[in-house]
Amino acid sequence: MASILVLNGPNLNLLGTREPEIYGSDTLDSIHTKLNSIANEAGHSLRFVQSNAEHELITELHKASEEGVSILIFNPAAFTHTSVALRDAILGTAIPFIEVHLSNIYTREEFRQHSFFSDIAIGVISGLGAQGYELALQAALTQINE
Repeated sequence: MASILVLNGPNLNLLGTREPEIYGSDTLDSIHTKLNSIANEAGHSLRFVQSNAEHELITELHKASEEGVSILIFNPAAFTHTSVALRDAILGTAIPFIEVHLSNIYTREEFRQHSFFSDIAIGVISGLGAQGYELALQAALTQINE
């Protein structure tokens, strides 16, 4: 049984009400429920965390390394474009990860088109809404099984 961490950055707790025309109407709780079901069905454990604080996300990454998390699904949200500290934490823990974005960051404002994580990720899923998390989990399960 592998351990999977889904880590979510700032403002994702507002999903379902925050700019649904950009981010969709799914809530973070509904995404969590769906992913947990898929992971359990596959015989793996899934921990789902959201924080608006960069230092809490870094602490979760350190904790994940200590706990032997196999793979990470990471939606850094606005930290995508700003956080060298989170990048360093991921590199320091060496946990393989898939980067996820609900919106297509490459069609949005210029400042949102740069990611501090894409070049070190296994892969990036962007612009498919909540389905992106499910696709990332399927990819993570494939990685675990290889």
